[in-house]
Amino acid sequence: MKLLVLGGSVFLSRAVAAEAVARGHEVVAANRGRSGPVPDGVRHVVADRAEALPAALMDEAFDAVVDVSRTPSHVRRAVAALPDAHWVFVSTINVYADDSDPGGPGAGRLRDPEPDDVDAAGSPEAYGAMKVACESLVREGAATSAVVRPGLIVGPEDPSGRFAYWPARLQRVLDGARDVLAPNDPADPVSVLDVRDLAAWVVDLAERRTEGVFDAVGPVTPIGALLAAVARGVGAEPRWVWAASDRLEAADVRPWSGERSLPLWLPRPEYDGLPAHDAGPAIAAGLSPRPFEDTARDTLAWLRETPGAVVTGLTAAEEADILAGLRADADRAGADAGV
Repeated sequence: MKLLVLGGSVFLSRAVAAEAVARGHEVVAANRGRSGPVPDGVRHVVADRAEALPAALMDEAFDAVVDVSRTPSHVRRAVAALPDAHWVFVSTINVYADDSDPGGPGAGRLRDPEPDDVDAAGSPEAYGAMKVACESLVREGAATSAVVRPGLIVGPEDPSGRFAYWPARLQRVLDGARDVLAPNDPADPVSVLDVRDLAAWVVDLAERRTEGVFDAVGPVTPIGALLAAVARGVGAEPRWVWAASDRLEAADVRPWSGERSLPLWLPRPEYDGLPAHDAGPAIAAGLSPRPFEDTARDTLAWLRETPGAVVTGLTAAEEADILAGLRADADRAGADAGV
């Protein structure tokens, strides 16, 4: 198979290019060359998606194209230039209009499409709406296509630093910081998918010319079970300190990701749908998620090997301060109860 990856130098698209070339495919990665090198064995063509694809690509015939763009004009030009290839378009579950309802392909209501290029910084609505438009461009313009809608993608080389917080934090348990702040309730659902598993499946979809729309998510798992698996992958035995959402909010702990956040925590019920999408159809179509322990172990190894790798979330000092506040609250409650 001759595969064109529009991207190929960062996280998922890089993992797709690496997986495809490891299987013996001829792989071309087209990008501006500003985000790092493409994997060994992948041919790099310099291309700026704000312009027409370079003539060097137009003279070639590709069996499949993988695109991760969020920008409608980029997708519009590329599909028009390469309509005969099988397209695998990586979208997002942010295309769904209701974060409290998991919906799913053919069931969940989508956001109104945004056909124009909009700055999506800080606007999940614009991001999801542009992805809706991109999906339509691919499905209507390509000869055949598959659309995959990932949720939270995790693992080595993740530039967001969300999942990486947990292996990094649990490594500190080995240094003596055994009390670990955990979000809300261990029964709360969460869903994550290792980038390498998603990349392998994307290549499968390209090889098989699979058609359809899929929620590309991992199995729904209680967050307590996920964090316990991360601890096993790291080799740590933490003492979990579960704090209710209202207590976290009172301590100015932020959800999901970023500074002063407790990653993977999502307030309920307004975000009940985000971690609850059905992985069954994607798994039936060949997606094969690995154990969380493996993802945690490999993410920690990557962190150790990569100075400057991004880890977002509470600092050690911020977590220690919140834990001290929780202990003080518990002591006061015990004193009030005469314990």
